[in-house]
Amino acid sequence: MRLFLSYIWMYRRLLLIVLTPLLLLPVPLIIRTKEAECAYVLFVVAVFWLSEALPLSVTAFIPALMFPLFGILPSKAIASTYFKDFHLLLTGVICLATSIEKWNLHKRIALKMVMLVGTNPAWLMLGFMFSTGFLSMWLSNTSTAAMVMPIVEAVAQQIINAEAEVDAMQINSSDGIYNEVFELDENNTEMGTKCDPEKHVNGYGNGTVAIYNNGICMADEEHRGETCSQQEKEIPEVQSASQKIYRNKKDHMMCKAMCLCIAYSSTIGGLTTITGTSTNLIFAEQFQTRYPLSTEINFGTWFLLCIPITIILTILSWLWIQWLFLGFNFKEMFRCGKEKTERETASAKVILDEYRKLGSVSYQEIMTFILFLLMALLWFTRDPGFIPGWSALFPQYKGYATDSTAALLLGLLFFIVPAYPWKRKTSGKIRDSFDYAPLITWKEFQACMPWDIGILVGGGFALAEGCEVSGLSQWIGNKMTPLGSLPIWIIVLIACVIVTSVTEVASNPATITIFLPILAPLAEAISVNPLYILIPTTLCTSFAFLLPVANPPNAIVFSYGHLQVIDMVKAGLGINILGVLVVMLCISTWAIPMFSLNIYPSWAPTIVTTNSTVLVTTAFTTAMENYHI
Repeated sequence: MRLFLSYIWMYRRLLLIVLTPLLLLPVPLIIRTKEAECAYVLFVVAVFWLSEALPLSVTAFIPALMFPLFGILPSKAIASTYFKDFHLLLTGVICLATSIEKWNLHKRIALKMVMLVGTNPAWLMLGFMFSTGFLSMWLSNTSTAAMVMPIVEAVAQQIINAEAEVDAMQINSSDGIYNEVFELDENNTEMGTKCDPEKHVNGYGNGTVAIYNNGICMADEEHRGETCSQQEKEIPEVQSASQKIYRNKKDHMMCKAMCLCIAYSSTIGGLTTITGTSTNLIFAEQFQTRYPLSTEINFGTWFLLCIPITIILTILSWLWIQWLFLGFNFKEMFRCGKEKTERETASAKVILDEYRKLGSVSYQEIMTFILFLLMALLWFTRDPGFIPGWSALFPQYKGYATDSTAALLLGLLFFIVPAYPWKRKTSGKIRDSFDYAPLITWKEFQACMPWDIGILVGGGFALAEGCEVSGLSQWIGNKMTPLGSLPIWIIVLIACVIVTSVTEVASNPATITIFLPILAPLAEAISVNPLYILIPTTLCTSFAFLLPVANPPNAIVFSYGHLQVIDMVKAGLGINILGVLVVMLCISTWAIPMFSLNIYPSWAPTIVTTNSTVLVTTAFTTAMENYHI
C-alpha cells in the first residue's frame, strides 16, 4: 500500500493532467451550449494553471486546440489572439532591460541611491527599498531582486565582520592580554556569518538552523534556552550545510529584514508602471481589447495613479519590517551631528568600495540612460490627458500610435547605437580602430526575453476572446447581477481578498488571466465603471508576499538561507493586509476623479436588462448615492 501511494504521488501531475479533462467532460456533454463548452475549456486551463501540472506556457496553448474543436472560434482567428500590441511593448522594454543589465547601470543607480540615504541600518534598509523599487519599475521583479541581493549580502556580511572586529578590540583592550580563545571564536564566526546563500538542490534553505556564538540561541527549537557556549560543545568542527552561525540574534534579524525588504520592494516597485510587471501588461492589453474606445489607461495615467500607492506601501512595509525584526530606536534613527558607529562605517565602506569598482561612468551607460529617459519621456507625453500629447500630431491616425510604438522606436536604437564608437575590443585588448558593435546583440536580447510570459499572455487573450464569442462572459455577468445590491466598496474588497489569496498559490499572470474575463462582465452587469473593479484587482494580484513559492523575488531571497517559512508568513501577512488597505484607499479617493469611476462610461457596453434587473440596478444606484460614490 505504501509503495502504491508513493507511485501515486510520483505521477500526481500526470494523473491530474489525465483526470481533469475526463472528470469535467460531463459539463459540455450534458449542457450542450457554447457557454458550457467554453466553460469546460476555462475550467481545464484554470486547473492546470493553478496546479502547474503543465508548464504555464504549454497550458496556454490549450484554447488554441479546444476552441476550434468545439466550434467556438476558427483556428486562424484564435491564432491571431496570441500576438498582440502587448508583445511589441514587451519587446521594447526587454531591449532597455538588456542594455541596463549588460552595462551595469542598475548597480550604479542602486548604490548611488543608497549612498544618498545614509548608512544607519534603518535608513540603509529604506535606501535599498527605494532603489530596488525604482529599478523594478523598468526591469522585471525577478531580475531586480537577483541583481540587488548580492549587494545587500556584501553589506550585511561587512557589518557583521566589522562589529566582530570592534568587539575583539574592546575585549583585548579591557583584558590587557591577547585572547587566543576569542580570536579562535571570532575566526569561526567570520567563517560562519558570511551571508552567502547555501546552494541546495531546490534553491531553498528551508532547513537553516541559526546558531549564535554568544547570547541565547533562539532559532533552534531543540536547544532553546541553552547558551551558545553549551551548544558549541555539541557542534562539530565543520558546520553542516543547513546551519548558519550569527554573532547574536540582532545580526540574524538584520539579515532577515534586509532580505525581506528586497523581496517586497521589488514587487511593490513593479506596480508603478504599466511595464513594471506582467500583470499590469496583461490588464492593459485585455482592457484595451475589450474596450477599444477607452482612452483612460496609458503609461502616464497609470503612473500618476500608482506612484502614491508605491510610496505609501514602501514606507509602511519598511516600518512593518523594521518593527517586526529590529524594533524602533528613534534616538539612533534621528540622531544628528554624532559620529558614525562601527556598523555604519562598515556599511558605508562596502557600499563605497562596490561603487568604486564600477569605475567612472562609461559611454555605454550614458547612452543607455539617455535612451531610457527618451523612452520614459515618450511614454509620458504620448497622451497625458490634461494637455495634447505627441500622438495629436497625427490627427488623421488617432489611436494608431500606442506605448508600444515608443518602446519599439527606442528598442530598435539599442541595436543601432554603437557601443564602441572610437575603439574596438578584441581578445581582451583595446585597439585604436573603429569597430561597429551595437549596445546589445540579438543573442543578448534573446537571453533576456521572457518568451514563456509572451505565450502565457497570448493564451489569456485567446481564453478571453473565446469567453466573449461564446457568450460565457455575458452569462457570468447576468448571474452576478444580484451583487449590485451590495455597496461597491464591498464588492471591490471581496474581489481584492480573493485574488490576493489565490495569487499566493498560483502565479500572478495566471491569476489575473483567469479573473479578468470574469470581473469585467460583472462590472457591466451591475452598471459600474469596469475600472472600479479591474484596477484594484490587478494591483492586488501582485501581492504575493506570504510564501517563498508565491513569487520569484520571494524564492530568490529565501534561497540565501537567512529566512524560514514562518518569517515570510508573519511578515507577508502584514504586507498583504497593508497592500489591500492602501489599494482600497486609492480606489476610494484619488482614483475616482482621475477616471470618473462614479459614472458608467460610454465606452462600456450597455447591458439589456429585464425588469428584475432594472430593480437591482436602481437599488445599486441608490446605494452608490448613499455611500457618496
